[in-house]
Amino acid sequence: MKTIFITGASAGLGKATAKLFQSKGWHVIATMRAPEKETELSQLPNVTLLPLDVTNSLQITKTVQEAISRRHIDVVFNNAGYGLIGPLESYTEEQVRSQFETNFFGVIWVTQAFIPYFKQRQQGLFITTTSLCGLVTYPLCSIYNASKWALEGWSESMSYELAQFGIGIKTIAPGGIKSNYMNVMKIAQNEAYDPLMKRMTEGFTDGTLMEFTEAENIAAVVYQSATDQQNKHTYPAGKDAERIYSKRLEEGPEIYRKRISHYLRLESPYSEPATQMQ
Repeated sequence: MKTIFITGASAGLGKATAKLFQSKGWHVIATMRAPEKETELSQLPNVTLLPLDVTNSLQITKTVQEAISRRHIDVVFNNAGYGLIGPLESYTEEQVRSQFETNFFGVIWVTQAFIPYFKQRQQGLFITTTSLCGLVTYPLCSIYNASKWALEGWSESMSYELAQFGIGIKTIAPGGIKSNYMNVMKIAQNEAYDPLMKRMTEGFTDGTLMEFTEAENIAAVVYQSATDQQNKHTYPAGKDAERIYSKRLEEGPEIYRKRISHYLRLESPYSEPATQMQ
């Protein structure tokens, strides 16, 4: 029986992934800040709950060692994260650093803790949740975008580094997810940006900038990436992610950026007219 280690498994994509892998006959080590509060996963056979705050390096070391002592780990799914939404000038230093501590550094330290184990076994796979916002960008989420772009670049670099030891690394880049993930997005308010925030919200509502997919459908892409044996790095997940990322690749970054600016009515005086979003 194979085993997957999941961070951020208390809700949303993390929980959906834990349930899917368990249903497929895997053993699941589901980690979260407060496992004692989890009532659904705790009732499933072959699911182990362990405490993990990915911003706590001492707890990472302890929990990884505990997991390894219990099971042979085949896949590590770095999923813990949240979004910081709002204009940069409204963020506090603490908010910016906290975003990276969870979304970026948490992934780094969990991965680092598992590498010696996977090296010894000469096999293993890391999968990291990035985002459509790690492949394209939108306004009012610059630090969130930055954390996810950082993960994409880091993962690609690591793919070369780890291949010599038989270790794989992949990323899942979802668009919108229908889950309570949105409830943990932290919003920094600034009235000057309210019109832009309203247009962004409209873009999410009408599907132009992002659509929302059931977490179970995104979890299926995680399962695919864990089992397809393909030398593939990034998996856009959800129809919106596939469509929007393909459009950016097709048009090139500058034309795509002009179209987004046109949709959001952000052209500068010297911008050329752009075609409507397709």
